Amino acid sequence: MIACPLLVRHTAVARAWAGRCYGASDVPLSRAGRAALGPLAIALGSAGPAWVMHSGRVRTRLLAERLARLAQCPLLEDIDWRERDFGTWEGKSWAAIYRATGNAMDGMIAAPATFRPGGGETTLELAARVYRAWQRLPDAIGVVVTHGGPIAALVGQLSGEPVSAWPGLIPAPGASVAVAPSARLRNSA
Repeated sequence: MIACPLLVRHTAVARAWAGRCYGASDVPLSRAGRAALGPLAIALGSAGPAWVMHSGRVRTRLLAERLARLAQCPLLEDIDWRERDFGTWEGKSWAAIYRATGNAMDGMIAAPATFRPGGGETTLELAARVYRAWQRLPDAIGVVVTHGGPIAALVGQLSGEPVSAWPGLIPAPGASVAVAPSARLRNSA
């Protein structure tokens, strides 16, 4: 049985999206990402989750569906587990964003309460949204299939890490992070 809720980052996205900003966009998985679904679902399912949650994006839903089917548990959706909304930056290459805005993207870390990448969501808005989703999780232990940004924001908040450390908390595609169910928000801004 799983001892703590697991936050699992979706598997690898389609190669066409490599180097591109795709936060809130609903992008497909790569062939490797699809091939990893079965083994990952089996590994996660063997831990006996009581429920499986996903963000509603195809890159999280596919793993969540397989896992819930294998574990024979409820499949839940909560859009607050979606990746950051990057506004007009969505779909553009990071290189093109840098050419157009210079170091503006540093604002995600340097000004987490006010900087809106592409007019989208601030870092602290993402963090607050994900923390609310964390608080709504069912009491039984389960698995949330989500994205790198939400995982880093939640783990960073709960551990009291400064926002500048959050990028280092983003797990690799398909990786999971166990979070103590009793974890409470600490000041991390």
